[in-house]
Amino acid sequence: YENRVFVDGSNEKTSAKINILPYPGFPTDLQPQIMVYLSVAKGTSMISENVFKNRFLHVDELVRMGANIYITNGTAIINGVEKLSGAKVEGTDLRASAALIIAGLIAEGITEVYNDFHILRGYEKIVEKIKGLGGKIEHLG
Repeated sequence: YENRVFVDGSNEKTSAKINILPYPGFPTDLQPQIMVYLSVAKGTSMISENVFKNRFLHVDELVRMGANIYITNGTAIINGVEKLSGAKVEGTDLRASAALIIAGLIAEGITEVYNDFHILRGYEKIVEKIKGLGGKIEHLG
C-alpha cells in the first residue's frame, strides 16, 4: 500500500471551532471548503475569519442549498444539517467557487454554479480531475 491515500467518507462528521489566521495558522484560502464540510457535520461549528473579513460571500449560496449558517462579528456559526440540496448558485471568487462545487458533489439533486470563469482560471482541468475521482460534473459553457 505504498504511495496511496485511503479516504473513508462514511464516518460521522463532527463539528469544530476554527480560527482563521495568517501562516502558520489555518489558512483563509481553505475556509470556504471547510465550511462545506462543517455544514453537514453533526452539531454547531464556528469559523472566525481574522484575515479577510469579507470572505463569507459564499455563505448565502450555501444557505440557498439548505445550509444553516449565519454571520455575527466576523464569525460564521454553522449548525450542521443532514443534507444539502442542489440549487442554482453563484461563484463569487476562486475559493468560493471550489467550495460550491464540493457542496454540489455532496448535495442531493443538481447544482448549477454560475460565474465559472473563477474556477476555470484557477484550477487546471478541474472538470476532468473531478470526473477522474468519480464525481458527476459537466461544464456547460
